[in-house]
Amino acid sequence: MNQETDRLKGPSRSIAYFSMEIGLTNEIPTYSGGLGVLAGDTIRSAADLQVPMVAVTLLHRKGYFTQRINAEGWQQEEPVSWPVEQLLKRCEAETRVTIEGRTVRLRAWSYDVTGQSGFVVPVYFMDAEVEGNAEPDRALTHYLYGGDEHYRLCQEVILGIGGTRMLRAMGFSDIGRFHMNEGHPAFLTLALLDEQRAKPTDPILPEQIEAVRKQCVFTTHTPVPAGHDQFPLDMALHVLGPHPLLTEHPETCCHEGKLNMTHLALNLSHYVNGVAKRHGEVSRSMFPEYPIDSITNGVHAVTWISDPFKKLFDQYIPGWREDNFNLRQALKIPNPDISGAHRTAKRALLDYVSTQVHVKMEESTLTLGFARRAATYKRADLLFYDAEKLKQIIWDHGPLQIIFAGKAHPRDHEGKVLIQRVIARGRELSQNVRFAYLENYDMNLGRLISAGVDVWLNNPMPPLEASGTSGMKAAMNGVPSLSVLDGWWVEGHIEGVTGWAIGGTSPRRERANSLAGDAKDLYDQLRAVMVLYYRHQDRFVDVMKHAIALNGSFFNTQRMVLQYVLRAYFQ
Repeated sequence: MNQETDRLKGPSRSIAYFSMEIGLTNEIPTYSGGLGVLAGDTIRSAADLQVPMVAVTLLHRKGYFTQRINAEGWQQEEPVSWPVEQLLKRCEAETRVTIEGRTVRLRAWSYDVTGQSGFVVPVYFMDAEVEGNAEPDRALTHYLYGGDEHYRLCQEVILGIGGTRMLRAMGFSDIGRFHMNEGHPAFLTLALLDEQRAKPTDPILPEQIEAVRKQCVFTTHTPVPAGHDQFPLDMALHVLGPHPLLTEHPETCCHEGKLNMTHLALNLSHYVNGVAKRHGEVSRSMFPEYPIDSITNGVHAVTWISDPFKKLFDQYIPGWREDNFNLRQALKIPNPDISGAHRTAKRALLDYVSTQVHVKMEESTLTLGFARRAATYKRADLLFYDAEKLKQIIWDHGPLQIIFAGKAHPRDHEGKVLIQRVIARGRELSQNVRFAYLENYDMNLGRLISAGVDVWLNNPMPPLEASGTSGMKAAMNGVPSLSVLDGWWVEGHIEGVTGWAIGGTSPRRERANSLAGDAKDLYDQLRAVMVLYYRHQDRFVDVMKHAIALNGSFFNTQRMVLQYVLRAYFQ
């Protein structure tokens, strides 16, 4: 037992959790969105539940990016600078990987996630900025989702192979399960296969593949085919060298002539899951030859519940922090107390809007929130589909405020165009709707928006929403969803009780372009929401309470991690 494992002073580390991005704090910008924030929430709940886990990711010295919106509504990216040495602890252990025949030295930095009882889950950040490495190699861990596919391939070698070797160098020899959060870390299976063989030149035997399969768990997150990493086989062989898995067993890692990280993970995992029941169905249709379960995502309650609601829950629901299922008791909290806590959270958000974009919003006005990654399938502009109809709804039922936020990937031109279009539509309607697009959506801003708006709007094109966790964060703060039935909302929706469905109360099975139909349904439902908000406030607060009690008590990572323990980690 070396210093790294000895310092943890806890049980052996049975689970190794690998993720390309992990959102731990706003000050450590090694995440871009939902995948990384989910990873951070998973680790926090593992620490709370004393699950013997260790996590591995990349350092991303340059982070993702800082978003600025110029006067024309166009996203501009600025580099992120953060004090690695102040926020993380440098580890003594080093390891190395071979990339294109070169030896690339790697070190790690650590961050301890401490649970409610003091149990620690360490997170290790792989770093190629090491003296002796060539300059291009030193930059391989700098950017999250930066560079081209060659850069991404090299990063995934460092994450999967380098991360596994680093854990061994630190003395973690008793890991029973390796959990791949999406396909990016799937090269860890190659490192595990290498451990099975006496010499690198030895052939890979079927029983060795089976031994690795028993160690691995894979969670797939995207129903979008383009979201599954794949690389030209000649590039993979050039970067990795002639690894026998690629040359002798291409059926385990290749699909349609390319190295496919999803297929590699599928073939070398004993347990595979999607991230919602609906996503499990979609994944099984995409990969019908594989048994794919589903474990619906959640969020870490203590992280995402706002201070006013934490105080309220501490008063009325003692023990909710230790057992999130206790949130079901929110139904007994008096309506005025729910309203008061929400008003406090809403004032904090509206004050931020006023400071940042100089838009004065009214506390009494119904406020919609839409804060997501700016991808075209999420249809951020659906609300503006028919401006005249939206104006008529406001005329008939009362004022409306809308707060948007979200980043587009730097290379996603269509995503940037979507942001610009949303801002343009908001400005055109400024005489009728108070509108704000808040730049640089991050964890802090996510907390503020999800707690401070009155209704959470979500209208992706089904079935492209794997899960979605933003609406779960909103629900824990008494903010119901107005959402298309896709992802988690298929499970969380009870019409008029936890929120409202767009496009009917049964999930659509086809990708038909129903933009006009969904817009009409959105407007019809918005009318119903506004009637409830302005004329039947007590009933609206009842919906808020049910969002907490029914959705907050279930859609949390405490429940989610327990399901991984029962179904994947110790089976």
